[in-house]
Amino acid sequence: MAEHPAYPVGLRLTGRHVVVLGGGQVAQRRLPALIAAGADIHVISPEATPSVEAMADAKEITWHRRGYAEGDLATAWYALIATSDAEANTRASAEAEANRVWCVRSDDADAATAWTPATGSSEGVTVAVLTTKARGRDPRHTAAIRDAVVEGLRDGTLVAPHHRTRATGVALVGGGPGDPDLITVRGRRLLAEADVVIADRLGPRDLLAELPPHVQVIDAAKIPYGRFMAQEAINNALIEHARQGKSVVRLKGGDPYVFGRGMEELQALAEAGIPCTVVPGISSSISVPGAAGIPVTHRGVAHEFTVVSGHVAPDDERSLVDWASLAKLTGTLVVLMGVDKIGKIAETLVAHGKSPDTPVALVQEGTTAAQRRVDATLATVADTVAAQEVKPPAVIVIGAVVAVGPDGTV
Repeated sequence: MAEHPAYPVGLRLTGRHVVVLGGGQVAQRRLPALIAAGADIHVISPEATPSVEAMADAKEITWHRRGYAEGDLATAWYALIATSDAEANTRASAEAEANRVWCVRSDDADAATAWTPATGSSEGVTVAVLTTKARGRDPRHTAAIRDAVVEGLRDGTLVAPHHRTRATGVALVGGGPGDPDLITVRGRRLLAEADVVIADRLGPRDLLAELPPHVQVIDAAKIPYGRFMAQEAINNALIEHARQGKSVVRLKGGDPYVFGRGMEELQALAEAGIPCTVVPGISSSISVPGAAGIPVTHRGVAHEFTVVSGHVAPDDERSLVDWASLAKLTGTLVVLMGVDKIGKIAETLVAHGKSPDTPVALVQEGTTAAQRRVDATLATVADTVAAQEVKPPAVIVIGAVVAVGPDGTV
């Protein structure tokens, strides 16, 4: 008899009795989705993995610590058979068939009445992929198709142009430290859907080249501001384009709220009645040191790290940083926007008790092809920056973690 394709359907399992036979790796992988579906899950197995046991401890599932017994599937709506006992699996499968319970078998798909598709989701859309026996039901092939579709939905390369629901308003998107691959999936998708992108100099510039020709890209540094301050002009530009019914992305470097004035922009948009979405980004304060081989914390070396802005010198009356207290900390100090002030910063830290021999690393253009690392100490960093011609943007790391090697030695 020729094999017919499986009939795809979405099971609504909220509050319904689901039985999982076996508490091993297969169950561990399948249980989270069943839990998310709201099913009343009963796991029947003498033993379970630590993760399955943790689900039971958290009352997400009910664990019956025994083997399969006749009648376990009598009231089930759905069953997953995943034990290492072939004889028990066969008996349970027969019971499921007799009681018209849809049943998945991990050991013998051909003997099952249902198959588990490779699934993924993006923005409320669930993708489920099944392949027929003619394709060999290769799980790697199925998973690869699933991954390709989900990735396309997430990054915006796969869209239904005539049915796409575009969100008007503004999205404040953290673009990450510079490498275009380090923007979040959601940030990349919103960029793909934008009509207007207002970008910072420190945003991931390579992403702008991928935008369709119709997208208006505006360099935030070149917005004319006349009688307005630059930030006010940017706020006004965001509001103006959003009021025209356009989907606007404010692409910022790092994270919108880490020295990025993201809250000022959100407040201006809120006052104007413009809806705003904030998409967090990977901050350069942790990603750039990591890319340069520096852990901001390390067991036995640093139990804390502090991030400060260095755009205002320590002796400037506008400074809000308590440099004297920072000098007393034993952890890692990460300074952003401080290249031209590093001499004064080092001098101040030493004056308040920090050792002049404290290691310092400056990572310029972190995560990009132009990345370079320059090492010094608090005593030598000012001269080193001048001699090596270190330029912004650069992340400065101060502390013993700078000297931690790949082998863990300091």
